[in-house]
Amino acid sequence: MELCMAAQEDATPWEVLQQEGPLPKSQDAEVPGTETLLDGRAHFSLLGVVRRKPARMDAESTRSKSCSDKLALRQVSSLLSCNTSRLVAPTENAYLAGLILPEDEISQVGCDRSFGENGRMQALGGRSWPRETKFKESTPGYRFRSFQVLSVPSEEVATLWPFAKQKSVPCPARSLEQEGDPSTPGAKSSKSRPGNVSAVWILAPSYHHPSAMTMDSGSKSVPTLCRSKTGLYETIINGVKQGNRASSPGARGASSLSRAKLWALFREISPASVLRIYPADFPPAESLDGAAEIEAPHVNTVQHHMPDITTYQDFKNPSSLEDPLHIRMQAIGDAKLVLKGWVPNSGDEYWGLDVLVDPKKRKR
Repeated sequence: MELCMAAQEDATPWEVLQQEGPLPKSQDAEVPGTETLLDGRAHFSLLGVVRRKPARMDAESTRSKSCSDKLALRQVSSLLSCNTSRLVAPTENAYLAGLILPEDEISQVGCDRSFGENGRMQALGGRSWPRETKFKESTPGYRFRSFQVLSVPSEEVATLWPFAKQKSVPCPARSLEQEGDPSTPGAKSSKSRPGNVSAVWILAPSYHHPSAMTMDSGSKSVPTLCRSKTGLYETIINGVKQGNRASSPGARGASSLSRAKLWALFREISPASVLRIYPADFPPAESLDGAAEIEAPHVNTVQHHMPDITTYQDFKNPSSLEDPLHIRMQAIGDAKLVLKGWVPNSGDEYWGLDVLVDPKKRKR
């Protein structure tokens, strides 16, 4: 927020008006005691609270959180997603070690408050999940792991990232005659606009045997980038693969990084590899190499419940207390209680894998 305030013409914090009488009921306050989610660019004087993703004032309201809030939560939930948390144990290697930022875009006070051990996440220090386990660095499990904020010189950033967004510099006042004169310096200031096109490139896997994780990019040949072979590359426009309509993408238009495709990939590989991450005796990390040799009853507990899952909402919820996702939800729930004002972003999960079935066959 310090950087947002400094970028304003008037950096004076906005006055928070105290409203008399009962507060109006907000759509964000669905759960009793839940605070209202603040706008991303409003109330600069309120620090250390969860905010919406910054957007234009006329943009459609959203419950998507700001990047700093999401990164703060990742210090507890790790980089594992709903899919991978059922496949990979949350060890130290699953957490961010550092966040690299340009040196002129770092507010040490703001970073310490948002991410530091003595900031708003202080109440989570020393806690671990599953709650019954003792805090040991060698034991797999979720815990608060703060990352370092590392700086890069601005000159090096300009060299490595020549197409970065240009910083807006306020132009001096000019007369109407100078405004239309192309010879006047700064008459036509170039403005950067966010694009709706994304380029996705993923390194090819190091193994050579057939695998379900090999994704089809739809091309007969794949390029080589910096002597590295390509595993997947896509061009995404408005959330769908190039050449498809955003209004009706279908299976062809779904990106390999979409929730539906990743869910389908999980179903394809889970019968062969899903193991219970937390055995009954909870061995230390050095003995997990032999986890595949451990026999029933705690093997493949997740895949037994997969046939009962018909919607993405069911997939995101733990199927049982033995589901590794149950422990992840415990850690996330406790972390959101510490992060003030975290309003759930729900309502878009009631669909199944039938969205990947094309109603019409491709014309030849």
